[in-house]
Amino acid sequence: QVQLVESGGGLVQAGGSLRLSCAASGLTFSSYVMGWFRQAPGKEREFVAAISRSGTSTNYADSVKGRFTISRDNAKNTVVLQMNSLKPEDTAVYYCAARGRGLAVVTTKRGYDYWGQGTQVTVSS
Repeated sequence: QVQLVESGGGLVQAGGSLRLSCAASGLTFSSYVMGWFRQAPGKEREFVAAISRSGTSTNYADSVKGRFTISRDNAKNTVVLQMNSLKPEDTAVYYCAARGRGLAVVTTKRGYDYWGQGTQVTVSS
């Protein structure tokens, strides 16, 4: 079975940084576009960032541009979200997602086929 497992979440103060990792198994990782989404309490899951299969193209939500960086290591079947200059508005459960239907770096949750369990990110102050 396909499994996506997020790690690296935690509690940080505003202005701090966190590095989220997603470990994938059960799929040919290099054949999947990978993305990160987040869901805050009482809100719908929203797009954060995505990266192409080779890692040469990325897509970011306007709210995180310049602060977050997505990257991947196809040899290790991992995708990373480096989160800098964190704001309280970034507080959410962050989910890793995989898209196997094509090479487009899409931004909608319906465009992704597999999802992780999520990891909590809390930003204080």
